[in-house]
Amino acid sequence: MTGQEQPLLSTNLYAARGKIAVVGACLSEMAPDAWAEAVADCDAVYTLCLEETHLNMAVAKLTAMLATGGVTGVVFASVDRSPHCTQLHYIHHELLRTLPGTLPIRHFVARNGACVEIDAGTIELSKSLAVLQETRESQSRGIQPKETGR
Repeated sequence: MTGQEQPLLSTNLYAARGKIAVVGACLSEMAPDAWAEAVADCDAVYTLCLEETHLNMAVAKLTAMLATGGVTGVVFASVDRSPHCTQLHYIHHELLRTLPGTLPIRHFVARNGACVEIDAGTIELSKSLAVLQETRESQSRGIQPKETGR
């Protein structure tokens, strides 16, 4: 990683180049080893605290940054089990809805100090409590859940 962490919302959107990381603002303090692993190959790291900032503001800023064409990949990283940090990972879905094309996007959470990669399907599943409940009930009965959609 080159440079220091910068607050996402106060960064010039045209400055974003290469592979960027958007990390929970507390990650570097709470899990420094996981932070270092998640951002190791990123060119810039932007912090975001969704306790302070509404998700829609972050989505708008990142959409504008990505629309400039200078970003080649995105990493989202946060602590695990925080409802605010979990929202950080939902930005991925909103970016896919607003921007054409594909951009490599990876997700990481810090669990017990370790960096754990999370796939996009797991993040999407976490947004639907009803589907998650059905999945858990089916697993406890040894049955594969049916696809339910939104």
